Amino acid sequence: MAALDLTRLRAVIFDTDGVVTDTARVHAAAWKHVFDHFLRGRSAPFDVRGDYLRHVDGRPRLDGVRTFLASRGITLPEGGPDDEPGAATVHGLGRAKDALFVRQVTRDGVAAFPSTVALLHELRRRGCRAAAVSASKHCRLVVASAGLMHLFDVVVDGNDSARLGLPGKPDPALFLEAARRLGVAAEEAAVVEDALPGVEAGRRGGFGLVVGVDRSGSQAAGLRRAGADVVVPDLAELDVAGRVPVSPR
Repeated sequence: MAALDLTRLRAVIFDTDGVVTDTARVHAAAWKHVFDHFLRGRSAPFDVRGDYLRHVDGRPRLDGVRTFLASRGITLPEGGPDDEPGAATVHGLGRAKDALFVRQVTRDGVAAFPSTVALLHELRRRGCRAAAVSASKHCRLVVASAGLMHLFDVVVDGNDSARLGLPGKPDPALFLEAARRLGVAAEEAAVVEDALPGVEAGRRGGFGLVVGVDRSGSQAAGLRRAGADVVVPDLAELDVAGRVPVSPR
């Protein structure tokens, strides 16, 4: 079984959507709704697996719009943050997707993956610090809706990225900022990711371990090529070793 060796790792940095919370499908459904409406009469519909994983997953929202449209040979004006949601601009499509996602999370809440919650509890029991990272500006809303804020020492999200001028994945800036806030060097931290750009970011950042999560069963080879040291279908397959658990008082 693959293991997190806490004799050499002092912290674990988790991507949020698809690793901690079961929100990747909510993101994908919102993107499909927006893109299919825009693409009608222009191109084939958005594929919630292939297009989402290749062009959108793990990227900042506007980068996702640009990257997906470029894959279809479509270029739109950038527009601005005051564009009407759904307008034929990068910002307009991004705002439409954002509104759909927030509406669904607010209405239905968020489910966390039980194996990830169990791992977070085990890391805390052993005195290992943890961070949640996401390109989304709604990361804190998502983590709080899942009832998991108390299990993370640090949250770094799209709001931090915008405020600090951090580039999106596959640049490692978000992960490096999380490590900085945790007070650990990159080589002392593990990154856990399910998106190809996120795994590449972990590799480029020089992290001590990069774990790829292949929930779909179709990404293992791609995750390894992107730089994952270990690929698991679920975090229940990831053991924790090397540090004596903190004794309860």
